[in-house]
Amino acid sequence: MIVRQGNRYLIEGPVTLDNVGTLIAEGAAFEGDGVIVDLAGVTGADSSALSLLLEWVRRFSGSGRQIAFANMSPNLRSMADLYGIADLIPAAAG
Repeated sequence: MIVRQGNRYLIEGPVTLDNVGTLIAEGAAFEGDGVIVDLAGVTGADSSALSLLLEWVRRFSGSGRQIAFANMSPNLRSMADLYGIADLIPAAAG
């Protein structure tokens, strides 16, 4: 589930193959030129979470808008490093 808090969108619950399609669809409603996706509420993630983040980055880059991710867990960050895609996932400042 995604909860909007101004220009920040909080992901709550797991991000796995079981629900990544729903999260992709919910992300289509992100509004604004600069969006921060806060991952602090993610309770579990598999590699499909990385696919989700990359999909949102792709959609935003095609529209000229900016997206960044805050509070990425060490596990998710480690997976991104392992797959060599960490540089493709912009981190939110502060």
